[in-house]
Amino acid sequence: MIKDFVINNSMNIVKENKKYDQEQLEEIKYGLESIYLLLTKFVVIFTISIVLGLLKESLLFFLFFNILRTTAFGIHASKSIYCWISSIICFIALPYISKIVILPNIFFIISSSLSIILFIIYAPADTIKRPLINAKKRKIYKIVTILSSLILTTLIFVIKSNIIKNLIIFAMILQVILILPITYKIFKLPYNNYKNYK
Repeated sequence: MIKDFVINNSMNIVKENKKYDQEQLEEIKYGLESIYLLLTKFVVIFTISIVLGLLKESLLFFLFFNILRTTAFGIHASKSIYCWISSIICFIALPYISKIVILPNIFFIISSSLSIILFIIYAPADTIKRPLINAKKRKIYKIVTILSSLILTTLIFVIKSNIIKNLIIFAMILQVILILPITYKIFKLPYNNYKNYK
């Protein structure tokens, strides 16, 4: 498999530098796997978006979503195939919907307000593979997520483009769904994994 070949060869290069312990090597491997998956998904998804004439919208959605995702974290698909399916749906379908729907202001007001409240309560949400053990970092991630959501909400009411407004609010809603305890429960994944390290 190409992924295993790339990751294993990269790890062999890293292991030549003997200053890393086992825990650090696992973190590096996790990071390399994440980068590989992100790059391959990026190429496939944006190739599809070019074919469908959605490149600009997909790129903007990707940007808005990842502004929040970077610090709010949230659930990850348990299998690579699920990740691919959900990513294609999110980064193709939501930008497409953003181009064709006109939403009332009340929708933006309610959705953005609820999103901010839920970010305050639930962000950041970790995973079993990446527990957020450091309490100080968790606090920083929460503050940055809240600030990011406030900035994005401000943009919704400042920007005149209906498409961009839709892209922002859909990115916020999607990220909120990914950090909710009920989402973890539906997919039978453990929540608040950092508590296992107390």
